[in-house]
Amino acid sequence: MQMRTGIPKIGILDIHKCMNWKSVSFDWNQTRAFLVTAEEGSLSAAARALRLTQPTLGRQVSALENQLGVTLFERVGKSLVLTPSGMELLEHVREMGDAARKVSLAASGRSQAIEGKVCITASDVMAAENLPAFLVSLYQEAPLIEIEVLAENQITDLLRREADIAIRHTEAGQPHLVSRFIGNASAHFYASTSYLEKNGKPETADELQSHGFVGFGDNGRLIAHLQEIGVSLSETNFTHNSASGLVAWQMVRAGLGISIMSDQVGSKYSGMVRLDLDIPPIRFPVWLITHRELYTSRRIHLVFERLETYLKATLV
Repeated sequence: MQMRTGIPKIGILDIHKCMNWKSVSFDWNQTRAFLVTAEEGSLSAAARALRLTQPTLGRQVSALENQLGVTLFERVGKSLVLTPSGMELLEHVREMGDAARKVSLAASGRSQAIEGKVCITASDVMAAENLPAFLVSLYQEAPLIEIEVLAENQITDLLRREADIAIRHTEAGQPHLVSRFIGNASAHFYASTSYLEKNGKPETADELQSHGFVGFGDNGRLIAHLQEIGVSLSETNFTHNSASGLVAWQMVRAGLGISIMSDQVGSKYSGMVRLDLDIPPIRFPVWLITHRELYTSRRIHLVFERLETYLKATLV
């Protein structure tokens, strides 16, 4: 008696005839090494992204070139430039990379254990000043969750799994991401007592023009924003600058100038004075963001919800 499986036998035979699995021969590590090197533009940057040594990454790329019998990169100065063969291969490899990311997202999203790694990204000031107290309370509730904090002032790409949860000052604006508005936090101009003793305390927005400031990276962007609230500064006002918010804040504490800081941080430090000027309150939005598939993971869901509660209680 012949068993009926519901799948025509001819269909199974056709699949085996169409797909010759023995002919599919490639090393995903080598392919990934090529993809990340092409996207980053150098072996050193790709090695940092993949957390590998540069010689290891170079061997993987060379092995792929040897297997394919083509040259994928040409060195131009300190950078690597794709050859025509490399550009052709890159189109196909990017599809593989996207597929690999989707598999990783799906697997993480279906995890039901309240344990494992969760990566949170935030600005360096937020990471240093706000997150440690939250992590203490989270550890008491879920000690098996391993938290990695990525302190980045650049926007981290959640779709590429550079982090699981992000604290940002802008909404995600991407359909695959879940954005939760925490609220508008407050900030003021702050200066150290040592700076004010030497330079005097400004009482109005106009008086700020005669003072020195510490910048947080892009001074032009900050100057444009301050003009919107009635504060007119120029590049000459910014006597010191750092792309690191933590370094810039230490400069302000040392008396090198005035700067804007969130009230939650500025109010914690003795020797720092909040300047109450004749300008509207400085407010900035805080958003909590994750990937919608990751949000179905119990551990990421737990961290996301607890972090939302904590930020609403401490920032707004």
